[in-house]
Amino acid sequence: MKINLLIVFTILGLLTTSCSKPSQKDYKDASLSIDERVEALLPLLSIEEKVAQMRIFHANIGVEADDEGQLKLSDKVVEKLKLGIAGIKNPAEHISPLAAAKLNNELQKYIIEHNRWGIPALFVTESYNGVDAEGCTKFGRPITSSASFNPSLVNRIWDVVGREARLRGMHMCHSPEADIVRDPRFGRMSEACGEDTYLTTQMVTNAIKGVQGDYEGLSNGTHIGAVAKHFAGYGQVLGGTNFAAIEISERTLIDEIYPPFEAAVKEARTLGIMASHGDLNGIASHGNPELLNGVLRDQWGFEGYVVSDANDIGRLFYFMKVAESPEAAALMGLTAGVDIDLYAEDAYSYLPEMVKNNPDIEKLIDKAVRRVLRTKFILGLFDNPYVDIDKVEKEVRKESSLELAKEADLESVILLKNDNNILPLSKEGNKKIALLGPLVRENTQVAFEAIKGNTNTFVTEKGFKLTDENASIPKLLPYDAEALEKLLTIAKTSDVVVLFLGGDEFTSKEAFFSGALGDRATIDPVGMQDELIQKVKDLGKPTIVVLKHRRTLSINTISKEADAILDGWDLSEFGDNSMAKLIFGEISPSGKLPVTVPRSIGQLPFHYSMKGINNKKGYLFLENGPLYPFGFGLSYTTFKYSNLKISNTEITPNTEITVSVDVTNTGDVEAKEVVQMYLKDEIGSVTRPNKELKGFEKIMLAPGETKSVSFKVTPKMLEFTGLKMERILEAGDYTVMIGTSSEEGLKGKFKLSK
Repeated sequence: MKINLLIVFTILGLLTTSCSKPSQKDYKDASLSIDERVEALLPLLSIEEKVAQMRIFHANIGVEADDEGQLKLSDKVVEKLKLGIAGIKNPAEHISPLAAAKLNNELQKYIIEHNRWGIPALFVTESYNGVDAEGCTKFGRPITSSASFNPSLVNRIWDVVGREARLRGMHMCHSPEADIVRDPRFGRMSEACGEDTYLTTQMVTNAIKGVQGDYEGLSNGTHIGAVAKHFAGYGQVLGGTNFAAIEISERTLIDEIYPPFEAAVKEARTLGIMASHGDLNGIASHGNPELLNGVLRDQWGFEGYVVSDANDIGRLFYFMKVAESPEAAALMGLTAGVDIDLYAEDAYSYLPEMVKNNPDIEKLIDKAVRRVLRTKFILGLFDNPYVDIDKVEKEVRKESSLELAKEADLESVILLKNDNNILPLSKEGNKKIALLGPLVRENTQVAFEAIKGNTNTFVTEKGFKLTDENASIPKLLPYDAEALEKLLTIAKTSDVVVLFLGGDEFTSKEAFFSGALGDRATIDPVGMQDELIQKVKDLGKPTIVVLKHRRTLSINTISKEADAILDGWDLSEFGDNSMAKLIFGEISPSGKLPVTVPRSIGQLPFHYSMKGINNKKGYLFLENGPLYPFGFGLSYTTFKYSNLKISNTEITPNTEITVSVDVTNTGDVEAKEVVQMYLKDEIGSVTRPNKELKGFEKIMLAPGETKSVSFKVTPKMLEFTGLKMERILEAGDYTVMIGTSSEEGLKGKFKLSK
């Protein structure tokens, strides 16, 4: 009997011990770390559920509001959401922010309630003029705000973008672009920040910090995550045509193309990275493990997710021809480190079946799903998945955001020419001013009348359009002598002519994979624009050009004939109002060119920081040099640079030096100036750039005021990729230039000693 009791007590003890062991951690427990919650959830998912967390579809396949504003889902979407989903692109993009917030709450609730584990989805937008959705504040495009040379301004813009996107129920944006754009044939030029590595790095890091609320805004529900794109070299497509190959040296890739992405990861802590459509050294970016794992994750320590560009994993097979089959393409993308398949109905949809034949694939799938789930936990979506409806109308398009859009415009417009100081015009000029040309908008005259003063009057006429405005493949319109004559008739009876010229959203746009074109074989202004300005100038009228465009244009005729040119790229919704303020002198222009303006497409490739040896020869029958250099921009005042000082003529790998200059406003107008510092390596073991921007500061100066502006020169600024393809510091002589553009400034010398 004693033996039997002993056995019983032993069994009871074991049972008690077993019951007292800690249970499986609950991924819903907010007290756990994010990694603990991810590891608690991941093993619960079936292979089909895991793969669902690696796919994003577009809302246009069947997510919409019915006539009463209620959520309406297509059968296709209902089927997709049974297993959960990584995310949905652009839900509710065409309705008001309040209606979008309500619909996205409904959509999120449906998703959570209709997958086994209640996993929320990421709702994804883009941001080229602010949030790309109805009813949000419309800012200028990225290359426009880059012309401000004001990183803190860019940070504030993207802070608004992050807030307005989150308020309407979004969580991520496939922006900003960290690409370097140097070919104006490329239709997507205005989506990026310009030709220079340093300028782009400053703008992109500030954009990411802004949209993510300095990272703190992610979990507290006030901001969204950034997806920096397109990694890497996308802006370097051959011929400037979308989807073309990329031919770029490894040295240029490391020294010039990588840095904005590296800073996006290390400094700005971007949540996502999008891979590039293109290839590097013949290796498709979506199938390049050395790029997406070796560089991005192993070297830079990126912990976020990598998303494909639209359908690009499948295209490894059917377009790029580097995979033998759709299944091979899926495995190639997965092995390379692409975590999310954007849009495709093929590619990662094959993974569950592939795992049956190759169970080891699931280890790669688990890595990808971890990154996606981690992002959702960082964003706080498991604990607070819904929008606070009461905040939407108070916070979206609030007055401070609209004023910021206007402020950004005023700091971004570039004064390219101002002969005889024709600008600014007097508000009390008692003049008849003609607002003419294809880029005149419906509200242009209203915008000018709000600024004009009491005596000036306006007459407005568009005259002609640049294209037939077909969204897919726009066509140039035939010559219209009647429209041209109508414009000239108005010009004859006017005292001043303001011509609105350049390009628009139809002459520069994304060339989609199927059908649509957006790149150009020439960069001259299209249509009758050159003839219009020539004939207006023949009338002897003072002629001011308001230049609007989304790609760099070779504006030779405009530059020759115009008395003044204000270059606005693509401004905010208040662009014409801002132009009127500048024309009438309410503020002085302070923008600087974020690109080099060539005289001819035949000069391409053509950027200020090219190797010095490229400047040896020009072309027959063409004036040498750019039409306008990088960093150029005039003001309504003049600035004098003097007293360049270098704290030490020698720098070592362990020291820094300071370079300073005095800048004086020598005119009678308060204005801002962008003080720019360039460095040149005089002798290198490999051919080196002609010069490189390494610092800038925008300052305000009253008439007669002098300010001293200082820059630190650090060893890091002097690093480059040497003969053995390793980052090095090389002893030798350097020139520093501080000035008003890449071609004008005071120069000094220093030496790097080892």
